[in-house]
Amino acid sequence: MKLAKILWLASMLATLAAQGNTVRLIFAGDIMLDDGPGQTIAAGGDPLAPFNALLRDADYRIANLECPVATVGKRVDNKIYTFRAHPRVIEKLKGRFDALALANNHSGDFGHTAFMETIQHIKASGIAYFGGGRNLAEAHKPLWVERKDLRIAVLSYNEFKPRSFEAGANQPGIAWSEDSHVVRDIKSARAAGADIVIPFMHWGWEHEPEPSERQQQLARLMIDAGADAVVGGHPHVTQGALLYRGKPIIWSLGNFVFDGFAEGPARTGWLLRLELDKQGVLRWDTITAHMDEAGTPHPLLNCPSPCGGRGKEGVQNCLNTQTN
Repeated sequence: MKLAKILWLASMLATLAAQGNTVRLIFAGDIMLDDGPGQTIAAGGDPLAPFNALLRDADYRIANLECPVATVGKRVDNKIYTFRAHPRVIEKLKGRFDALALANNHSGDFGHTAFMETIQHIKASGIAYFGGGRNLAEAHKPLWVERKDLRIAVLSYNEFKPRSFEAGANQPGIAWSEDSHVVRDIKSARAAGADIVIPFMHWGWEHEPEPSERQQQLARLMIDAGADAVVGGHPHVTQGALLYRGKPIIWSLGNFVFDGFAEGPARTGWLLRLELDKQGVLRWDTITAHMDEAGTPHPLLNCPSPCGGRGKEGVQNCLNTQTN
């Protein structure tokens, strides 16, 4: 009996120690800081203020920056929508996000000079960037998150046109989602000592509520190659979630800070919270964000959204009543 109690106590202590070593990671969807959000900031406002407490209640925060941040450059021809935010917007990202993904279809809206200025502003702020860079090697370099004895590699790719802004051997640009390159990067991150590998994708068709066959094929390929979870964005709407081989796939987080959309699905996004340990994703949930007309997101309580955890079958719907 005494031995049983000792074994039980040892088991409890091991469980508590494991919980203490988990890392809480946040992913936000598309952040566009031109137009309405940019005007809010210019007027002294803060489009991220409603989510401030949530964003600070994590070990590491990542978002997709859906615009160059620059004062130079020339608008790219033959694009319906182009964005360029004033450098003052960077101050609103500091302290809220630790890293910004650049692999998207708007990073190159004002050409290479604006893209390189964007990188300079991000670096000067102390925020990391990934999914883009001064050349192909830098664009494919993982974001390394090292917290509580965990080494997490986050990769980012775009596969929505124009591909013309893909980084080259000696040319700035973004990481393009070529299947063989993605698989190589995932395996290379594992070989470099990653405990967790998470691709952050810019993919799918705009305003489609369900993932495309291409998204499904690529997500399976990435998990088969060793990814622990897959997180997506770009379609401007959320697209649900799925488990594949026990690993969560969140197809699209939708918009997070974005204006220009009528009331409807494009004004609703998710903030994703992952709790990670050495074995992968321990548990995860989503907080619903509703954007007002100016593109400022507001957390919606008592709004069911996808969640899950190790040992649970399928994706659940969680009713979040607290935001921190």
